[in-house]
Amino acid sequence: MASHIVGYPRMGPKRELKFALESFWDGKTTAEDLKKVAADLRSSIWKQMSAAGIKYIPSNTFSYYDQVLDTTALLGAVPPRYGWTGGEIGFDTYFSMARGNASVPAMEMTKWFDTNYHFIVPELGPEVTFSYASHKAVDEYKEAKALGVDTVPVLVGPVSYLLLSKPAKGVDKTFSLLSLLDKILPVYKEVISDLKAAGATWIQFDEPTLVRDLDSHQLQAFSNAYAGLESTLSGLNVLVETYFADVPAEAYKTLTSLKGVTAYGFDLVRGDKTLGLIKGDFPKGKFLFAGVVDGRNIWANDLAASVSTLEELATLVGKDKLVVSTSCSLLHTAVDLANETKLDNEIKSWLAFAAQKIVEVNALAKALAGAKDEVCS
Repeated sequence: MASHIVGYPRMGPKRELKFALESFWDGKTTAEDLKKVAADLRSSIWKQMSAAGIKYIPSNTFSYYDQVLDTTALLGAVPPRYGWTGGEIGFDTYFSMARGNASVPAMEMTKWFDTNYHFIVPELGPEVTFSYASHKAVDEYKEAKALGVDTVPVLVGPVSYLLLSKPAKGVDKTFSLLSLLDKILPVYKEVISDLKAAGATWIQFDEPTLVRDLDSHQLQAFSNAYAGLESTLSGLNVLVETYFADVPAEAYKTLTSLKGVTAYGFDLVRGDKTLGLIKGDFPKGKFLFAGVVDGRNIWANDLAASVSTLEELATLVGKDKLVVSTSCSLLHTAVDLANETKLDNEIKSWLAFAAQKIVEVNALAKALAGAKDEVCS
């Protein structure tokens, strides 16, 4: 039985990235110093998941600021006020968009769905020229591979990226952001082609906006996007990941009929109605990534209850097509209980931070494969 993690905290168990960023922003350390801290954290996370037995380990979930801003960099969608003239986007432009600089303000920041996390809102319009301007996704895939860890590169999906954007200043507020889909798909195709050439066999698109109440025009954009990417995605296993809530019935129909997609990820902690949709109709031969370990709290999983849910799902989709996963990225929980040295042992037994949730996911996968004692240990 296979296991998967949607994403992982990037700040580090002792907030190493936070301190490295502050030091860099204060001019006390160099870009190379910051990159070294980041590389060490990524390496540690990948090796930790690999050692725990996780099969589908994510890459490109690390970020110096947030994954939507990373996608803006990927697409070269830099607002003109930052003076970017092309080429690979570096720290100067990236952090100017995130934090502003001496002469121009930062881009708007808003809440990431209903979490305590925030993201930088893309500013788009009909005049934006998109180009492949950040090779981070491919670089991090190669970086993990060099460490002996084959990962699943994660990208913010093209439709969610546009739906999370806003018209740039001076652009009519009624401008259809989805009209830009055909302009961003060529960049996505370049990234996908690079990932395939680097050896990737799986790719994960995060499309969390599928949990929102979308109209038929918005849902059609998902169908159009993945039909447009289908030939480029050929030969890859493609996971479309959703999280934070139920996927409404119409969105579920759209999602499970997307071209070129081989796997679907659902939050089965907050998405109790989604379970009913899966039981009612799940496409034959596709993978179900079942998010049964809560990525948004600090409590230990009720392993027996999770096994019961997973066993029911296994009878519907087949054990070979069922993957145990987290409900969302573990970005939204604390990093490692091992650092809580002052906590009472009994209280500790009730808790699971990100590092412990990785172990829970693998224990559930083993339990489902037949080693039932995993859930009792």
